[in-house]
This record gives sequence, C-alpha cells and structure tokens, in this order.
Amino acid sequence: MRGDPTERDVLIVTDPQRDFCPGGALAVPEGDRIMPAINRLARRFAHVVITQDWHPPGHMSFASAHPGKQPFETIEVEYGPQTLWPDHCVQNTSGAAFHPALDVPHAELVIRKGYHPGIDSYSSFRENDRKTPTGLAGYLRERGLTRATLCGLATDFCVFFSAMDAHEAGFETAVVLEASRGIDLDGSLARALATMRDAGVQLV
Repeated sequence: MRGDPTERDVLIVTDPQRDFCPGGALAVPEGDRIMPAINRLARRFAHVVITQDWHPPGHMSFASAHPGKQPFETIEVEYGPQTLWPDHCVQNTSGAAFHPALDVPHAELVIRKGYHPGIDSYSSFRENDRKTPTGLAGYLRERGLTRATLCGLATDFCVFFSAMDAHEAGFETAVVLEASRGIDLDGSLARALATMRDAGVQLV
C-alpha cells in the first residue's frame, strides 16, 4: 500500500453483494472469499464508501428483457455496446443484499447504481452512458478526500470502470487485487489490468 491511509484517503468497496458471489445470479468465481480481505482492509480506513448494484425488474441490461438474446451476448444501445447479463441485483431481493460476511459498519455512504431502467452502470462515478453522474466525485471532493483505493467485484468490470473514472476525475487511485475478483469474459481481466496499469492506476 501507499503508506497508512490518512484523512485524505477513501476506500471504495464495489458491489459486495450476494448475487455476485457463488450461488448468486451472476457469480464471480471466489467472490465470497474476498470478504475477509475487504473487512481487514476497511479497518485501516477512516472513510469507506460501498457501492450497490440496484436494478429495477426488467432492466435493459438483462438478457431476459431482449427476446431471443442470451446472457453474455452484446447488443448495441444508444450509448454503444452493452453486455447482456442474467437478471441480478434486483431491487429489494436477497441477491441485491450485501454478502453476510461483509463487516464494514463504519461505511459512511452507500452509492446505489444501475437503477435507471434504460442505462446500465458499472462505474461508481457515472453510468454507462458516460455522462450521467452518481454524485460520488462531488461527495469525495466536498469531504476533502483526494486518494481513492478500490476493491470488490468484479475486477474487470465495476472495479475497473470505477478506478478509471476515479483517475480521470483527478483522484490518486489504487486497486487492491487481493480484495477483488474478476469475471474474466474472453480475456477481460488481463485487458482491464493492463489498461489500469497503463493509465497510472496503482495495482497493489
């Protein structure tokens, strides 16, 4: 790590939810096994934000919303390519809840994303149309937080997009790989790690 976290540091824990863990609707391999690492990491930070995928039923990113389409196919939407997913993290379902092994009681903000019916959302900072903000960047700036450390699920999607947006927004950015796991669709994990490294995101 970059020394002990200070009052300028924030930990962003990305989507530590049941549906992204084994047994869930969109399980990341070994997703549940990072919860102890997240808990240990979070205890080092005074400031923690948790993101929560929070889709309405029939969300446009669900393959079930597109007759004849299967999960993990790609379609073109108004803002570009969109991967279709199994129905997951539907609002007020057990799958959308945080994993029971997550123990971060001092988290000061939960950012819900993906709740716009017609826009998917990977990043903690903006929706997939790349222009609808979540408000997180403004919150962090107003709190005087300048260094963002990210972890969670999945390394090559929501963690990746969040890290790239944090870096672009001017935050000093790191990703803790021990406390993250990837889906790895057709080499997506290696591409995400290389892109983050090339952009100047620190991989810890």
